Parts: sequence; C-alpha cells; structure tokens
Amino acid sequence: MRGYFAIGAERISKPMNLGALMRTGHAFGASFVFSIRAAQNIKEGHWADTSKSEGQIPFYQWGSIDEMQLPRGCQLVGVELTDDAVMLPVFRHPPQAAYILGPEKGNLSAGILERCTHVVKIPTKFCINVSLAGALVMYDRHLSMGGYGPKPIMPGGPDQPRSKHVPGPDRKKPGE
Repeated sequence: MRGYFAIGAERISKPMNLGALMRTGHAFGASFVFSIRAAQNIKEGHWADTSKSEGQIPFYQWGSIDEMQLPRGCQLVGVELTDDAVMLPVFRHPPQAAYILGPEKGNLSAGILERCTHVVKIPTKFCINVSLAGALVMYDRHLSMGGYGPKPIMPGGPDQPRSKHVPGPDRKKPGE
C-alpha cells in the first residue's frame, strides 16, 4: 500500500479510548497518532495500548489547532456526522491523510472542520465510540487501498478460477 496515514482525536477525554485508538492505529500501520486539546490525564491511555505502540510510532499531542503540524501534502480528513459529509463506503481515501475524530461527548470544532480537506461519516444511526469509529475508518482505508480485488459475487471466499470450457463430443471446437 502506498502513502501513509495518521489517526487522531480532538478534545479526547477518556485515556482508554486514546489507548485503543493507538493500538488499532499501530495494528493498521499508522505513521503517527495525535491529539489536539486532550484531557490532562490522557497519557494514562497506554494502559489500554497492549501493543505498546509508543515505542513503535510517534504520538503528537498538540494544545491547539494552530500548533498542529502535518507533513506537506497530508490532507486532514474529519470524521463527523454532518449533513454534507461523504459516506465512508464511497469515499476515496487520499494517499497521504490524517484522520481526526471528535471527542466522546461532542463534535469536531468549527476550527477543525474548516481545516479539513474532506469530511466523512460512518453510516450509523447515531454516534459510536471514538476508538471504534477510528477502527472502522482505518479498516475502510485498508480495504480500499490495500490492493484487494473486488468482492466475490457469491457468499464466501474468493471466486474459484473458472474451468476451461471443453466442448461436448457432438460439438465443433472453435476454429474447426
């Protein structure tokens, strides 16, 4: 898979949610994890990060939107239930992306939404847990950019290769 991605959250308040987001980011190959205006006790999130991602991928903790620095060419993608957001299943992920989720009991701020190049939403009836939302976004990116072929037509695993057609004894072979 080409490109890179990061996963983060604005105003995240529950350390275990950040730890789960870090662990899942590590599992899906995130280049870094970040937070903006996180709760003071957020560093306790390492207890939920059983993969010990802090020694594997960088974690950036910015105090404000203005402090946030993304690599050149990296597009900020907000994950939010807004009327004009693109449904995640039809979204084309940018090769270089930083996905940002909102806080547990709120929405992405207007300032963050203004900085986003894209805003996507997960097709759910209501908001879901921030670490679960992050996992779904990373999984969708992995599926759409991971070089997998199309889904099989029938239920189950990949289609089996079609057997070569052999004409019956009473039929002519092609070219005869």
